[in-house]
Amino acid sequence: MKRFLSLPLVLLLLVGAVPAAKAQGDSPLSLSCASAILMEKETGTVLFEQNSHEKLEPASVTKVMTLLLVMEAVDSGRIALEDTVTVSAYAAGMGGSQVYLEEGEQMSVGEMIKCVTVVSGNDCAVALAEHLAGSETAFVSLMNQRAQELGMADTTFLNCTGLPAQGHVTSAYDIALMSRELILNHPSIRAYTTIWMDSIRGGEFGLTNTNRLIRFYPGATGLKTGSTDSALYCMSATAERDGMELIAVVMKAPSTSQRFEDAKALLDYGFANYALANVYPETPLAPVEVILGAAGQVQPQLQRDCRLLVRKGEERQITTRLSLAENVEAPVDEGQTLGELQVYVGEELRDTVPILAAQGVDRLSVPGIFSQLLSRLLMVS
Repeated sequence: MKRFLSLPLVLLLLVGAVPAAKAQGDSPLSLSCASAILMEKETGTVLFEQNSHEKLEPASVTKVMTLLLVMEAVDSGRIALEDTVTVSAYAAGMGGSQVYLEEGEQMSVGEMIKCVTVVSGNDCAVALAEHLAGSETAFVSLMNQRAQELGMADTTFLNCTGLPAQGHVTSAYDIALMSRELILNHPSIRAYTTIWMDSIRGGEFGLTNTNRLIRFYPGATGLKTGSTDSALYCMSATAERDGMELIAVVMKAPSTSQRFEDAKALLDYGFANYALANVYPETPLAPVEVILGAAGQVQPQLQRDCRLLVRKGEERQITTRLSLAENVEAPVDEGQTLGELQVYVGEELRDTVPILAAQGVDRLSVPGIFSQLLSRLLMVS
């Protein structure tokens, strides 16, 4: 048997979300760049897009994937931030943005990550690639494999730096996908991407972030800039306010200042029109009776937090419907489904959260059943 009830919500952040705005006709934004996208990190919802699948050169925004593979290796324990990386002649010979590593120079993985995120060091990117995979070529194969796993259908990587190479392309949408994967599942990268100024080599070599939003945009958290003569000015910009983090990707902007202005316009649009609401029942979920169980009840719990992205003004339209078993027969497994919480915005079902058993309950043995019956009889008498 099940019971159904509508429950009011506690909305910690009143906000709104739904279909992405398109840069066509009555577009809410006027951007200078050729391609752009705005994505919310937690849900992956696209809030705005403009030619988001156009294949373009990403320049050093390529290094988002380089950093993703390095952080996956760090967080899985395959390498450590304290590990020493010895620089090869090939890595030291990289052009473009660099920290002028010398062949044979040694630097920790953590310091090299800092150089890649803050000043886009091509030499450090290649040194990390070689340290992880043995060669840049082998590392690039891993980059393309990971891109396929993430659904980055517009992407072909030919190097780990973003230095110009015919056929090295991606899209704003794909950059948003890999950026989301990096900041969602490897939040420790923020310790590097939020650095404005720092140094290496004992303070002898200064670093200033190429992403000036870190200094001048409230809530900025990263992520990566890039530019070449052919790619023009690109970036993946991330920022967080009131518990919501957004990813704004800009590709082929005509100047560095317009790149930052486009990124700010995207982020401003997202924060002004969308936010995350925490949704959960007003009262705690009542225990569910267990028939023939070693314990008489089991405590239900939501499988996960419900954070709903909605457009501002829609918060009063949010309702929930709870479906929860009145009883369940033992044995009950920990994590067993006992019901679900449905979340609606108006008439539209936006989310369904399973309700699970918080602990397992064994079935009564035959002696236990008799003991329980005897106890009940004694209580009645």
